[in-house]
Amino acid sequence: MNAEIIAVGSELLLGQIVNTNARFLSEQLAGLGINVFFHTVVGDNPERLEAAIGTAEKRSELIIFTGGLGPTKDDLTKETIAKHISKKLVMDKQALDSIELYFKRTNRVMTENNRKQALVLEGSHVLPNDHGMAPGMMIEASGHIYMLLPGPPKEMEPMFLNYGCQALSGINGSNEQIFSRVLRYFGIGEAALETEILDLIDNQSNPTIAPLAGDGEVTLRITAKHANNAIASSMLDEVEKVINNRVGEYFYGYDQTSLLAELTKYLKDNKLTISAAESLTGGMFQQELTSIPGASSVIKGGVVCYATEIKQQILQVKQATIENHGVVSEQCALELAENVARLFSTDIGISYTGVAGPEELEGKPVGTVFIGIAVKGRPTIVEKLNLGGSREANRVRSIKYGCYYLLRYLKESQNAN
Repeated sequence: MNAEIIAVGSELLLGQIVNTNARFLSEQLAGLGINVFFHTVVGDNPERLEAAIGTAEKRSELIIFTGGLGPTKDDLTKETIAKHISKKLVMDKQALDSIELYFKRTNRVMTENNRKQALVLEGSHVLPNDHGMAPGMMIEASGHIYMLLPGPPKEMEPMFLNYGCQALSGINGSNEQIFSRVLRYFGIGEAALETEILDLIDNQSNPTIAPLAGDGEVTLRITAKHANNAIASSMLDEVEKVINNRVGEYFYGYDQTSLLAELTKYLKDNKLTISAAESLTGGMFQQELTSIPGASSVIKGGVVCYATEIKQQILQVKQATIENHGVVSEQCALELAENVARLFSTDIGISYTGVAGPEELEGKPVGTVFIGIAVKGRPTIVEKLNLGGSREANRVRSIKYGCYYLLRYLKESQNAN
């Protein structure tokens, strides 16, 4: 079965809100073995909505609508669909009772237009709304299945999980499910990674391989279809092994993890502590690291050393280092990393210094970055980057590279022992 998701709401087209519903539904439908080939967004206009429905019917058996089920005049999804499939709207007593009870419980006056939310397509399977007022519904007509869901994610998501999934189970005519796994890579570009596995992509069938680049890293989504969970998992294991035999040196984790999360886990597992000296990144590394649950056991603190005098007075970078090499230098990054680890009594010190932009500094171009890594009992290393991008992008990518280089150095040191 092929599905299409139609999000209704002018606020989506105006960019006032983001269409997270489509992402959520696509993920859920994949787990049911239902293919989603199109996402459509249409404003609060009955003519345009009806045209969108007509287009969707030509290419999809299942059409899921989100939004437009509320009490106001611009909420017109079910009215438009009712007209399109020649069905009446009837009052659902259970939904109406629930709406009336809500207003009574909150001691508010219920206006007449709120009754509109309890209208459903005649003959439809009603989906209760446990977190709002307007119920959802599903109906089959003229060889198509139409599912209507509310727009607010806090209402739509639990409605689909609790009632929509069950309503759709079995209608696909197949017990196959779709199983996906995301492989995450850093330190290699999308084009370079694709080149390494191009023959695998060209010859893919089941499982499939889909590259995706974003925020300075690359992910591969590998997807298998099978009725048996264990067999599907084995299929994914096999293709993952083949891929990582070629590009495994850049692999760092699965699914929704991040470099910062992987770094935090490694430090926790090995009972290591870290401190940071941040010039270029202005505290972003510490901010991002402390957003990870469990970070309190690994990070002791750090210094935002944006000004040269702070590098000297607080982090004790030598005057000669600054005079001879400058603050954007390998030597400065090395002293910052070693000194912050010593001052905070941590196992690891990491430092960031460089030129974020928009202008060059000390004769060095925008995107020049030095990352110092001091690990107790190991030689201090400094990694140099030559990034090209906006000021914000350079800072974000520097943090990721710092995590990547530190993880790599720690694992290499562990293997050496």
